[in-house]
Amino acid sequence: MTQQPFSRPGAIDLSALKRPAGGASTPGAPAGAPAGPSAGGAAGGAGASAYAVSVTEQNFQEVLEASMTAPVLLAFFSRARSPESGTLADDLATLAGEFEGRFLAGLVDIDASPQIGQAMQIPSIPLVVAVLDGRPMPLLQDALPMEELRNALTQVMQQITAQGVTGRHQPRGAAPEADAAEAAPEADPRYAAAQDALAEGDVDRAVAEYQKLADANPADTEAAAGLAMAKVLQRTQGVDLDAARAAAAQSPEDVAAQTMVADLDMLGGHVDDAFNRLVDLVRRSDGAERDAARTHLLGLFAAVGNDDPRVIRGRQNLASALF
Repeated sequence: MTQQPFSRPGAIDLSALKRPAGGASTPGAPAGAPAGPSAGGAAGGAGASAYAVSVTEQNFQEVLEASMTAPVLLAFFSRARSPESGTLADDLATLAGEFEGRFLAGLVDIDASPQIGQAMQIPSIPLVVAVLDGRPMPLLQDALPMEELRNALTQVMQQITAQGVTGRHQPRGAAPEADAAEAAPEADPRYAAAQDALAEGDVDRAVAEYQKLADANPADTEAAAGLAMAKVLQRTQGVDLDAARAAAAQSPEDVAAQTMVADLDMLGGHVDDAFNRLVDLVRRSDGAERDAARTHLLGLFAAVGNDDPRVIRGRQNLASALF
């Protein structure tokens, strides 16, 4: 389909979708769960993911409200009119699972839900629109190959995280929101100052606040994890992902270049890739460079958490590389 410039990145009128004709919520749907058919999973034919949802007129407003927690990426598609747009929706659903809640993939079949396309004034398909804090902005107008799409989303998530947006969506297959809220522990006020700094985009202040907590109690694993991740954000501020990858590819033995890409992989949700890159660097280096790579990797382990299976696997691989 002919591509046209998406010229409406500002506010849009969604009032028509708040009470769609004949669009009452599905009786008996749990609070916080998307209403309508197939609301708990990806669109027909899309890759199954706990972080993808079929968007209809009934649950559209709720999906937009989910962007107050973490980004929502809306993929508009029509399998009949644009098969490549359907493939893009499938791939976005798959990657939503890989990114583990960093974004929610909202899959909009404009043939089944034409009112959404009209309200969003969609110029053409395929189209992916990013929604953050309820504000939509165009993201992609082409059906990229999977690897290019993965890289593009990695960059987007890196930029969003650097702005202090660190929330994650809960899996759509989880317990109803009301039950989850009862089970969720209350936020610990000790970390409020650091978390507020991240929310405001002040990464340096967040590092300082977490450092105070870690110095006061070296056994505080929450503070250690927060400090480690805040330092990743601090190190990657303003870094161009493509330039960093090019530098690492050109200088495979350069510890600074390799650790920078590992940090960027972490921000993009590619934790295993980050760990494997540094384990390989440890394996083929020695002396001070080997120690620098090992120390950096230990910091990334701390950012993820010692109980995470990826960290357990990473530690095993590191031990193998060292001995």
